[in-house]
Amino acid sequence: MQIDDDFDDKQKEEVSTLRKISSVYTNAERSQATKEEEERERIEVGLLLEGLYRLYGYDFRNYAYASLRRRIWHRVYAERLGTISALQDRMLHDRSCMERLVADLVIHVTEMFRDPTFFAAFREQVVPLLKAPPAFRIWHAGCSTGEEVYSTAIMLHEEGLYDRARIYATDINEEVLHTAERASYPLKKMQEYTQSYMRAGGKEAFSQYYSASENMAEFHPFLRERIVFAQHNLVTDRSFNEFHVIFCRNVLIYFNSRLQNQVHDLFYESLCHSGILILGHKESIAFTKHADSYEALDLQEKIFRKIK
Repeated sequence: MQIDDDFDDKQKEEVSTLRKISSVYTNAERSQATKEEEERERIEVGLLLEGLYRLYGYDFRNYAYASLRRRIWHRVYAERLGTISALQDRMLHDRSCMERLVADLVIHVTEMFRDPTFFAAFREQVVPLLKAPPAFRIWHAGCSTGEEVYSTAIMLHEEGLYDRARIYATDINEEVLHTAERASYPLKKMQEYTQSYMRAGGKEAFSQYYSASENMAEFHPFLRERIVFAQHNLVTDRSFNEFHVIFCRNVLIYFNSRLQNQVHDLFYESLCHSGILILGHKESIAFTKHADSYEALDLQEKIFRKIK
């Protein structure tokens, strides 16, 4: 009886060992399969972006991968397709699909007086510097639907500087530029925008800058008089003027380090001496080759002045 018990224990031990070995091999196979799937997906994404660039001129090849991947899969499902390769095929043969894909890949998040503490800092730190030149140029790079551009126009108007300004507002997407040119936004957002305007140090009644019509608020034409809206691709296009101030808030976070450095080159070339570069709260010049070319006027609000 003791012999049988010993035999059973040995069997159990052997079975347990075999199961462990089998589990190791199974997990390894699964891991290998997962790696192959991830590599296949990266290849598909790369081919899609290469096709988008070579055929249509939109270059997303150095955008942050994780964000791109999510947005590409969103478009795959929206087109009722099963793979990224299928999306590539449709995009290459259907321009309307390409336009929908580009609209998904370009991030458009903006609002009037977004981050009121920034606009308050701009009034205090930058506006006094703009009072010296008889005229100055401002570039809003990646302006989206224009709310931040009109916020700047309102602020300059209140400081008595708007007549000296020329504001260039650019974006890669023509559709959002058309929205920006219309200067018409949902009326339901005005209460929120009014609060942000007041926290940013607004000096008037915010409602004086727009007229309400049905469910839309249309900003008055005088705010558009000093603004030029134009299509510009930060990835492929070069400098087109010299600027006293460049806004590029919450755009670079979607680029990888290589593309961020490329765009910083563009901004450096486009800023006049003592020009002001403004980035988003999560963005920095610290790890670029131009880091020593700027001084921080307000590090928390990411306002930098070009010093060399």
